[in-house]
Amino acid sequence: MNKQLNIFNTFSGKKEKFIPINTGKVGMYVCGPTVYDFPHIGNARPLVVFDVLFRLLKKLNGNDKVTYVRNITDIDDKIIEASKNKKIPIDKLTNDITKNFHEDCKYLNCLKPNFEPRATEHIKGMITMTENLLNNKHAYEKDKHVYFSVNSFKSYGKLSNKKPGELEAGSRVEISKLKKNPLDFVLWKPSSTDDPGWDSPWGRGRPGWHLECSVMSEKYLGKNFDIHGGGLDLVFPHHENEIAQSCCANETDKFANYWLHNGYVTYNKEKMSKSLGNIVTMQKMKNKINGQVIRLALLSSHYKQPLDWNEKLVNESQSTLDKWYSLYEPVKESNLDDNLVSPLLEDLNTPGFISKLHLLYEKASKGDKSSKKLFLEGCKLIGLMEENKEPWKNFKKTKINIDENTIEIKIKERENARKKGNYKLADDIRKELEDNGISIEDKNNKTIWKYKCCLLYTSPSPRDVEESRMPSSA
Repeated sequence: MNKQLNIFNTFSGKKEKFIPINTGKVGMYVCGPTVYDFPHIGNARPLVVFDVLFRLLKKLNGNDKVTYVRNITDIDDKIIEASKNKKIPIDKLTNDITKNFHEDCKYLNCLKPNFEPRATEHIKGMITMTENLLNNKHAYEKDKHVYFSVNSFKSYGKLSNKKPGELEAGSRVEISKLKKNPLDFVLWKPSSTDDPGWDSPWGRGRPGWHLECSVMSEKYLGKNFDIHGGGLDLVFPHHENEIAQSCCANETDKFANYWLHNGYVTYNKEKMSKSLGNIVTMQKMKNKINGQVIRLALLSSHYKQPLDWNEKLVNESQSTLDKWYSLYEPVKESNLDDNLVSPLLEDLNTPGFISKLHLLYEKASKGDKSSKKLFLEGCKLIGLMEENKEPWKNFKKTKINIDENTIEIKIKERENARKKGNYKLADDIRKELEDNGISIEDKNNKTIWKYKCCLLYTSPSPRDVEESRMPSSA
């Protein structure tokens, strides 16, 4: 099997051969959730994308040769604000949201990372890194705040491919009179008596968001590791700031060697926002759509490209898996065919890989046993068809509040209404069935019905919340 993986490195702006620091061993860090609210489909994309990369790396290097770290940010200004607004203790809020996040990961069939550190468990390390930055003259203290000095790091802006002067302060970073430079970012800040805080040389306080990932990645992967991933919105300032503080604190030239970022998710060509009421929540989708459908839909576009979430996309993924499951049978682990896996080796080209699965399905459905074997192995590689037929078939049935006998009666009533020319009644029956999760199609003088997928989203909110996980203090 050809084991050469090529990936697009945001840092260099080009596709490169992936060469791990230690031959045969790979370290990967991906920014996890800030646990203040339930995840939405935009949050699900990096989960699935980097899960596929994790699976591929394990296949290429061995199950025990890949270390995948994904953090939980459980202290942040957004968390504090949400706790106060909802009148829920912070510990309960973060634990509940974290539990829900883990349920979402299972729902999407994502493998568990090797390590999942929580920010609050690494405060001591954050204080130590802040002290190092102060000692190395890369940070300064002002009114119990500690800020990183961007001017002290000459390579600042290289990840986002911008010079400091080109980076707009104020849109994604805090404006503060305490800063020497608007782009300087907080490493440590004071906490009020009502807010969570820890004792430090600068008084009781809490860490800045950027600092957390630097400390946790170093703890589990070292000062220099292979891959750092996350959403495109994290390139600036979050990942840019991680690089600056890590390199300066550790006096290293590099932090992560390869940077991978997935594109944005829109809803019907519009940016998702709570004010528009078009946030597609994972919590509500779990009640209507099998997680494998969501997973396939998220993989249908290249991870670097924008993905538009719409009903057509979901229904197409549902139909595909309905077909594919006709060939389901358990499959054992084995080496994959070079030709089949080749799209994934070229910057994780999942659409190309899925196209090959479609071709294999067509051959397999005609009785080609070797194609069937490759097809099933390929599905498993990207985390699909890992549950047998019965759970797949029964999932939709259990989520529908109408039994099959009633459906058949309604369809006969509709047919009779159409024969009598009562098209309004026929349309009303169709709508009633659709409202109950049943789609019908008139074809060749017959009416065919099936369980349909439903796109669900939150109700409009008077307040729009920015998609970034960026806390107000960063």
